[in-house]
Amino acid sequence: MRTLALFALVAALILGTGLLQSWNSALLILNMGLVSAVMALGVNLQWGLAGLFNVGVMGFVALGGLAVVLTSTAPVPEAWAAGGPRLLAALGCGVAVIAGAVLVWRRLPKRLRGWGVAALLVAGFFVYRALFDPAATAVEAVNPAATGYLGGLGLPVLLAWPVGGLLAAAVAWAIGKTALGLRSDYLAIATLGIAEIIIAVLKNEDWLARGVKNVTGLPRPVPYEIDLQQDPGFVARAADLGIDPTTASTLTVKLGYGLLFAAVLVLLLVLAQLALKSPWGRMMRAIRDNETAARAMGKDVTARHLQIFILGSALCGIAGAMMTTLDGQLTPGTYQPLRYTFLIWVMVIVGGSGNNFGAVLGGFLIWFLWVQVEPIGQALMAGLTAGMADGSWLKAHLLDSVQHMRLLTMGVILLLVLRFAPRGLLPER
Repeated sequence: MRTLALFALVAALILGTGLLQSWNSALLILNMGLVSAVMALGVNLQWGLAGLFNVGVMGFVALGGLAVVLTSTAPVPEAWAAGGPRLLAALGCGVAVIAGAVLVWRRLPKRLRGWGVAALLVAGFFVYRALFDPAATAVEAVNPAATGYLGGLGLPVLLAWPVGGLLAAAVAWAIGKTALGLRSDYLAIATLGIAEIIIAVLKNEDWLARGVKNVTGLPRPVPYEIDLQQDPGFVARAADLGIDPTTASTLTVKLGYGLLFAAVLVLLLVLAQLALKSPWGRMMRAIRDNETAARAMGKDVTARHLQIFILGSALCGIAGAMMTTLDGQLTPGTYQPLRYTFLIWVMVIVGGSGNNFGAVLGGFLIWFLWVQVEPIGQALMAGLTAGMADGSWLKAHLLDSVQHMRLLTMGVILLLVLRFAPRGLLPER
């Protein structure tokens, strides 16, 4: 009953937004709530089931966005002709150097390992840059105002969602192989640093996804509004409902996204629940509660941590691909830790760590508050300062403080939940 009541409350808040503001706003909140719920579900797998403190969520979400560009955009033939094969050769050289360094570390005697790896990395770096720099410059010089990058594979955009999960999972594997042996606080530092590296690469490597020039006009899995408005049948149906074609088209598109996102969330939630109730899920919680005892029982704790780290990161990658598809563009400059790491953690903590339904609830509730707090605060401050004289420094200060209501509200909610419901609104059972 508690679960049903809380989800009914969230549904009432979204429906109230539609009735009091606009249904476009309500559907936008719903769609981003669905995406946020998938992100929170991924973090909940890592923290709630395994106790892994990953603060690099932003990086995996960004990789999902990159997957949309690499999968669904059309290739740029001129850029490939200018330097595509040379770029691939340079990247292959970089991978070969890293693999060679690992092999040298394993094969050489201990007293020669450091010198051998250092020599190989230095030599490999110069060879890599000699191959990479001219090729990247040639690709980025091809019509930089419109392209200046290699483009993608030109596949349907829905395929980019699982590809985003696979790309995030591959990077999570590389991170986990090196960082999961660290203590929780060091793991947090490592994941945060790697997330910043991923964002820096997206911003600066124009050949990959145009950097800060952004990739716009990404393909969509739903019709365009203008196409619906030019369809006589759609216009007639909208008229029968008493809705103008422009509003009806935007509502239809947002509803289409909502149905797709809801299908993905339900599928992932069912799989997460099956995993939680399985012997594997019970083993993961046993490792979380007492690693020493789990090791004594013969469990490979590091390998299990790597599994759950990859799975949770894959969900964040899927969510990142969904969000970029909804936006219709990849903008690396918008990936901020406050939005894509801190806020997701607030969703998990408020909803209930270790409870998949709690993570989903937190995703919807916190996103609703994140969107609506500022306009509510603006109306509240306007009412409180209505009797103050125009030009008053206090009135100006209070009105200018509205923009900080989001951060203040998130902090207050987090403090209240930690004080009165430390296990979240839907605690783990």
